[in-house]
Amino acid sequence: MDGLSWSLVLAAAGIGVTHTLLGPDHYLPFIMLARARGWSVRRTALVTAACGLGHVLASVALGAVGIALGLALAQIETVEAGRGSLAAWALVAFGVAYAVWGVRHAMRRSGGIEAHVHDGHAHVHRKGDLPHEHRDHRGDRTFWALLTVFVLGPCEPLIPLVVMSASRGRWGLTALAVSVFGIVTIGTMVAVTLLGLLGVRRIDFGPLARWSHAVAGGIIAASGLAVLFLGL
Repeated sequence: MDGLSWSLVLAAAGIGVTHTLLGPDHYLPFIMLARARGWSVRRTALVTAACGLGHVLASVALGAVGIALGLALAQIETVEAGRGSLAAWALVAFGVAYAVWGVRHAMRRSGGIEAHVHDGHAHVHRKGDLPHEHRDHRGDRTFWALLTVFVLGPCEPLIPLVVMSASRGRWGLTALAVSVFGIVTIGTMVAVTLLGLLGVRRIDFGPLARWSHAVAGGIIAASGLAVLFLGL
């Protein structure tokens, strides 16, 4: 590879790590939902990776369409900025809705004990018990809602990488830069999420455990607001 190739690939890797770490919306929703819903490490990693893949591919598709239509970089970035605001508001709405459901869920648990049935077996949750993973329709809706938010969410740093190489007709380099950026971004999202989950699992919330869903929703909404008003 020549100098431009190495520079672009290294830039793609560095930007992928930096833009993920500086954006709490890239990992906080997964950490909090995994803790509140009792997701396994495997499921947490798969959900995070799927949302990360949708996040990257949506911006690649937009960049490809922009190049095909002959749009300037500034025009494509303007569209990305609009998508960013929409995605942030969608994350806020999702967080608020989940927090409201979490409050209702907590209020229904009288005396810290909740009986319910799933997979054909009845059992109870006692005060202080960690939530466990449920294969229910609500969990599926949670995943699809998250995926939609991340597909809407732009990868602004990716667009210049795509346009720079594609404008010179170097499609192989474009594919390489996009692949490196995507792998590094998704890998960083999964790594930070799993490390965060291991950390919060060590915290004993005691009688406050029944409020975990409400807290998760509040933190998710806050991460969306941070993107909107702090530019994170």
